Amino acid sequence: MPIRHLPTALINQIAAGEVVERPASVAKELLENSLDAGATRIQIDIEQGGIKLLRVQDNGGGIPADELPLALARHATSKINSLEDLEHVASLGFRGEALPSIAAVSRLQLISRSRGADQAWSLGDEIHQQRQPTPAALQEGTSVEVRDLFYNTPARRRFLKTARTEYTHVDRITRRLALSRFSVGFQVTHNRKRVLDLPPASSLDEQQARIAEVCGAEFVAHALYLEREAGGMSLRGWIAQPTFSRSQADLQFFFLSGRAVRDKLVSHAVRAGYSDVLAHGRQPAYVLYLEVDPARVDVNAHPTKQEVRFRDSGSVHDFIRHTVDAALADTRPDATDALSAPASLVGAVPGQSSLGFQRSPASLREQMANYAALATPAGTDIDPATQSPDAMPPLGYAIAHLHGVYIVAVNAQGLIIVDAHAAHERVTYEKLKTAFAGGDLRKQLLLIPLTVRLSVSEADLVEARQEAFLRLGIEADRTGPTTVAVRQVPILLAHADVEALLRDVLSELADVGESTRLESAQADMLATMACHGSVRANRKLTLEEMNALLREMETTDRSDQCNHGRPTWAQFNMQDLDRLFRRGR
Repeated sequence: MPIRHLPTALINQIAAGEVVERPASVAKELLENSLDAGATRIQIDIEQGGIKLLRVQDNGGGIPADELPLALARHATSKINSLEDLEHVASLGFRGEALPSIAAVSRLQLISRSRGADQAWSLGDEIHQQRQPTPAALQEGTSVEVRDLFYNTPARRRFLKTARTEYTHVDRITRRLALSRFSVGFQVTHNRKRVLDLPPASSLDEQQARIAEVCGAEFVAHALYLEREAGGMSLRGWIAQPTFSRSQADLQFFFLSGRAVRDKLVSHAVRAGYSDVLAHGRQPAYVLYLEVDPARVDVNAHPTKQEVRFRDSGSVHDFIRHTVDAALADTRPDATDALSAPASLVGAVPGQSSLGFQRSPASLREQMANYAALATPAGTDIDPATQSPDAMPPLGYAIAHLHGVYIVAVNAQGLIIVDAHAAHERVTYEKLKTAFAGGDLRKQLLLIPLTVRLSVSEADLVEARQEAFLRLGIEADRTGPTTVAVRQVPILLAHADVEALLRDVLSELADVGESTRLESAQADMLATMACHGSVRANRKLTLEEMNALLREMETTDRSDQCNHGRPTWAQFNMQDLDRLFRRGR
């Protein structure tokens, strides 16, 4: 065929293919427009999962009558005006494609009344005939009604799922955007039945109530609140304790300056913050809000704007990772939290351990003797019945070592059960980490340099990121177009599979710009040492040794779970025990 201009209607339908995938895509675009318009109240009405009807009405700034036709024209927007604006985008939408793309594949009616206007104006089915707006009735704000999605593109309509499935996708988008703006109220009806009502949330308690509505009460019950500012960035939000991990990444919400994003660098940074506290194959749960200067982010990297590019990805990665890691480091037993969270592992106050560590399993008896020396009161058995509730430590006092595995203790709230090996493993592991982090990273020259064959792009990356490799303790020189010689590695990894480690590091550097693979490998080796240096099952402990271990747990970072992400202790208060034995019934 000869080269020719495409018809306008076909151009719009092709553009719609990038913007409108299903009703949820329509909901996202319309809701983002409402938020950009400064709305504080949004009503969403859905019929048949959004296939038959999806209406979004807000109380935002509205659109003047003379601008309504432009609102439905391609590449027309009020949100940017120059390249400089594009480099400092603060709005959710800015491409000017959403409304015309939606109108190209549906029956769309747009009604709006700008602030201070005498009346509202409407554009309906006459959109494509380029007619002028007509008077309509509406309070200040905008209403966009989308009916019969894909009525004129039957091939695409056949790809839609059932109304129930499509509604699920719309609901997920709505809830995600509701988490992005606590100051905005959301009301949703489906088939004329109210299914969601979220009032504006200003206080922290109100925000947690909204999160409980969206993510579930269990998430909030197991969540830690964090807040930190550094380097022109601020991060706040909620992260679930490692024991509330998931089999899939369905409870991961990350918002960048109010924009919901799914970014590989962000996901990698958060997961790195959960290193050595998350069970293998499990996913963390979190709701986090990052604020950065818009000039440091490129939000125009993807048509859906869910992926972004950071101009300094390394500093963003480190900031997120260290903030999450610091919050999780404070998860240790605490008396006040244990009152309200039976059978759960709860966060606590910071503390420092005063004991050194013993590296070899042969010194275990000496190590436990050192622990016993710190028992309170030293050298004596403690009768919990004689202790006042105010004087009892968070994990109380031991009364038995059950089958050489579990420590049974009594505290002010009731009964404590501790997995002795898991708890001692965490204590030992944290001491090992502190010892190895105390000085410079020790390195070892390889007797014979290891030659590794790579692709040209991987060899280029080794050459370009020399500083990053040296910071990780690796000295690697390019010796040919596709060969690299590894001459030095961290001493702890001298007997590891260096070639596999190098390839893993290169993969992470290419993927997210940063690598934690070596640190993970070192952590794995320290964890193995800690496991072999910890009290084993069927090793009978004295009351002094058990009490000393409980005191160590109370001052050890991350002692709520072992190195593999499993819980180390559980609290059963008197109400739990009364329910178990049906007392009072």
